[in-house]
Amino acid sequence: MDITFLGAAGMVTGSSYLLSSDKVKLLVDLGMFQGDYETESLNQRPLPLSAPELSAVFLTHAHLDHCGRLPILYKNGFRGNIYATAATREIAEAVLLDAAHIMAGDDDKPVLYTKEQVLGTLNLFKPVSYDEVISIPGFEIIYKDAGHILGSASIIIKNLDENKTYAFSGDLGNSPEDLVKPIEFIDSADTVVMESTYGDTIHPNDNPDQLIQSEINTVEQTNGTLLIPSFSVERTQVLLHKLKHFKGDGRMKKGTPVYLDSPMGETVTEIYKKFPDLYGEELRGDTKAGDPFMFSGLQIVSDRRESQRVSALNGPRIIIAGSGMMTGGRILEHALRLLPRDNTRLLIVGFQAEHTVGRALEEGAKEVQIYGQKVNVKANVTSIHSMSAHADQPILTDWLNHIKNVSKVFLVHGEDGPREALKNKILESKSVEILLPKLEETYKM
Repeated sequence: MDITFLGAAGMVTGSSYLLSSDKVKLLVDLGMFQGDYETESLNQRPLPLSAPELSAVFLTHAHLDHCGRLPILYKNGFRGNIYATAATREIAEAVLLDAAHIMAGDDDKPVLYTKEQVLGTLNLFKPVSYDEVISIPGFEIIYKDAGHILGSASIIIKNLDENKTYAFSGDLGNSPEDLVKPIEFIDSADTVVMESTYGDTIHPNDNPDQLIQSEINTVEQTNGTLLIPSFSVERTQVLLHKLKHFKGDGRMKKGTPVYLDSPMGETVTEIYKKFPDLYGEELRGDTKAGDPFMFSGLQIVSDRRESQRVSALNGPRIIIAGSGMMTGGRILEHALRLLPRDNTRLLIVGFQAEHTVGRALEEGAKEVQIYGQKVNVKANVTSIHSMSAHADQPILTDWLNHIKNVSKVFLVHGEDGPREALKNKILESKSVEILLPKLEETYKM
């Protein structure tokens, strides 16, 4: 079989991998490219495949950079099965409908697909359970918990005709996590396609709770705003869960309001509540005391008019808003107003891709461009890397070392620096062929 890399090759977005032979074509993920204009323009490139000829699609999880181009398949005639866990299917519905809604209302971006095409795509989803054997002619596929977000999976594809096994890591979590179960390991595989987002990083041992509390207490003293750009899936739920504890045990003032200004974040939080069997041990314990994400002082912002009102308020407050890398959404509207204030604190709690506003701020920019306007940055910017939902270098290498009989490893879903660093680290203890594919390159499996 051949594998063609249709995204996340030298970058962290656009994940997609096409396995093909004369008899079959299988696709793992079809994610959106996210970042600057040049990167996002890749979403408009015609797919180098015939959608109706695909035998099946296997989705690792519901982040936009893994599922965001799936409706393009439906638009181009694909009517086969899209396999995913039940939780992934529900989150994907929220993510894809939100993407279609944003496209429809943004004159500066192309409409890649419509709401109707998203609904058609969702009808193709076929729910699967972890460890269930999925059989299609010549192949067996098994999903393992990747410990990344609710419903996330690593995928094992067994090629029965060639007696070979291919393992796709998906996005591996920063195990152990509060919200989801730990990573499940894979026993054996000939070829591994592996993420490398933090391939050059060891996450710090700092205590994220202490850092978040410090930021909150500072704005409580200065009557400022703590602005948190947050991914709607997983990161928002982690923050809400932590703030519930802070309110309950007095680490923040009971009167300090928290605004969740993320319609999709609200929707996904409700989805999380449907799958308590997928929670990690800590969160499962908390569900006995009621809703693990709701607390006194939490206010859900319903529409843009309300969002503008919240942005203009005085007094200490916390605003959690999307998008997580500050590439769009309500976080940018708050940033326009609040970054020029010296009593604003911006807390970055997730990965910031190259060429995003979030990355520029994290790297210390004193001026950024938002909606064509130059914005002076007087706000204090702090990053917490220990909250990442992505595995760091030690977790990545440990995951790979659990897999026996590996002869070839493709490093994907990482910028070139982290990929090269992870390659060198793996080669210190493992004699395998390691490849760093580029966009639309094809290799033998």
